Amino acid sequence: MRFDELDLEEEILQGIEAMNFQEMTPVQEQTIPPILEGRDVISCAQTGTGKTAAYTLPLLNRLLCEGNPDNRIRAVIMVPTRELAQQIDMQFEGFSYFLPISTTVVYGGGDGKGWDQQKKGLLMGSDVVIATPGRLLSHIANSGIDLSNVDYFILDEADRMLDMGFLDDIMQITKQMPEHRQTIMFSATLPPKIRQMAKQILHDPAEISIAISKPNESIVQSAYVCYETQKMPIVMELFNKSSDKKAIIFSSSKLKVKDLAHALKRQKLNVAAMHSDLEQEVRESVMLDFKNGKINILVATDIVARGIDIDDIHLVINYDVPHDPEDYIHRIGRTGRASADGVAITFVSEPEQGKFHKIEEFIEKEIYKIPLPASVGEGPQYNPKAFVHKPRRNFNGKKGNNRPFKTN
Repeated sequence: MRFDELDLEEEILQGIEAMNFQEMTPVQEQTIPPILEGRDVISCAQTGTGKTAAYTLPLLNRLLCEGNPDNRIRAVIMVPTRELAQQIDMQFEGFSYFLPISTTVVYGGGDGKGWDQQKKGLLMGSDVVIATPGRLLSHIANSGIDLSNVDYFILDEADRMLDMGFLDDIMQITKQMPEHRQTIMFSATLPPKIRQMAKQILHDPAEISIAISKPNESIVQSAYVCYETQKMPIVMELFNKSSDKKAIIFSSSKLKVKDLAHALKRQKLNVAAMHSDLEQEVRESVMLDFKNGKINILVATDIVARGIDIDDIHLVINYDVPHDPEDYIHRIGRTGRASADGVAITFVSEPEQGKFHKIEEFIEKEIYKIPLPASVGEGPQYNPKAFVHKPRRNFNGKKGNNRPFKTN
């Protein structure tokens, strides 16, 4: 189905054409009509399915038709990270190019000037506020902003926000809004805690599920079963020749990210690190350089596993096996976007075999194990049943951290 078949205002269609959008994705085709009708919506869709446009376009259409003569905040879009907030704002700018609609992006980090700019936009009554929960709550407490005229409340990546501990913040913010509003929730998964929150803040929602928690079929998935000490040599082998194709290497450890980036730089590769220790200005600069092709290899923590909309990433490497299958889905979802092909490789050390097998069970697919390069030597056998996760007990008899151990 094409966008011009929808009942959208001409200015909206102009923006869609300028952004070179033509055919709708399944999540857009199923989500836009009920939003235009004014219904609450809970939508379950994996990353890279076009969900941002699925709520951006009908929201812009309704705001354009209704106007904002009193300069009040009309819509709040809640997101888990500043990177996703910036990404959504960029898409808003594109779609609303021909519209008299304003946005303010609200997130932490930066300096006092950034706070003052956010406060000014909030008090002047931007049509749309795109915000992280903690920062918006700080402005509610300290800037005197008014959310009593909000008609549209959108939660993007709701499962991620709950995982990050934002439930109480979200509920406090919700209390500042009118009870009668349109609420739209997007989530990659629908665990019980998400459904419980939905019951509290949504009214008779339309429920939409698109390809729940499955990797894009265009992504070629594979793995190296190796010892921990072999991981760095394998990376060096993979990148022994310079390439202009974009790649992301994910690690769960900031220290590993820094070490990897440093080692690759010594190989004269065009690489940068991305982690939470960097100042916001530096993070924004790195992401812009990566998007524009000035940087080809990004070594990152899960800070960029969600919400980064870059279509030409060819390769994703999981230097560590992600902690849970959902993180795996989001990491490899950085490639294979916009109908392009992609490659995802995971390094699996002995203690990580149990976690990796759970990922295979979750996606209902056995991932191909690549033979190790001859230069790194032989690796261990893949025997995930030998590595299990059980709660160890401290000397006082209490359960301690869950750590993998090898069974006899």
